[in-house]
Amino acid sequence: MTSFSRALPAVALMLGLAGPATAQDTSPETVIATVNGVEITVGHVLQARTSLPEQFQQMPMDSLFEPLTNQLIDQTALMQSVDGTLTAAEEVALENGRRDFMANTALTRIADAAVTDEAVNDAYTAFVTEFDGREPTPEFNASHIIVETEEEAQALRTQLDEGAEFAELARENSTDGAAANGGSLGWFGLGAMVPEFEQAVTAMEVGDIAGPLQTQFGWHLVILNDTRMSTAPELEEVREQLVQTIQREAVEAEIARVTEGAEITRDLDAFTPATPETTDTPQQE
Repeated sequence: MTSFSRALPAVALMLGLAGPATAQDTSPETVIATVNGVEITVGHVLQARTSLPEQFQQMPMDSLFEPLTNQLIDQTALMQSVDGTLTAAEEVALENGRRDFMANTALTRIADAAVTDEAVNDAYTAFVTEFDGREPTPEFNASHIIVETEEEAQALRTQLDEGAEFAELARENSTDGAAANGGSLGWFGLGAMVPEFEQAVTAMEVGDIAGPLQTQFGWHLVILNDTRMSTAPELEEVREQLVQTIQREAVEAEIARVTEGAEITRDLDAFTPATPETTDTPQQE
């Protein structure tokens, strides 16, 4: 089934047309339109705004209010035009849409509530404890210049041997994104780089320059800026990772809680796999 949705009128958005009221002027319960007696409120408009593409959500509400109101009016009239006429398949689709929305609402609430300062700090403490229990491994801070040919790399190596500054040559000649930062690759551990690059770095002393050396990406010149043994990263470096873990565990626990507390029956044997002559969804009437 094809899905249609009336887009916001581009001309109205560009002209910044304002409606008769704005969210700043009225409460969410304020009725701003009716369609055959069905009310459309400021709250409906505010909610509709959240489903817009990000660039539209950033626009002032004065510019969005009238187009969104008109869209809700159109949708309400269309909804009423098919009310009571849905086929069995369409009714199932409506039920599934509501089920999906309600389930996601429940999980969003649980995930949001799980992320507290205490939970994040506890997760970080556990992370550091686990990290400190591992064997420390070497980490490297290096910069590189990458070019397409060995000849280019050798010419740059000659300039480095004659005293040219590595970062400046990287900014002027390197072909990857690190060039803007003087070729800096930051800190990385074993296994983070391709074998040829890692072998060169692990054999170097701080301040050494290696290359030209070839990898699948091109020809490199490498300078080792510093080394250290691995230590637990600061909280802010892993906060997002910890938040995701906290939310995932909270969601999994909530799913287990509600399903274990529910009276559930299953009769999977009642399902007959689809054949070329049948479908696994209710037939339209």
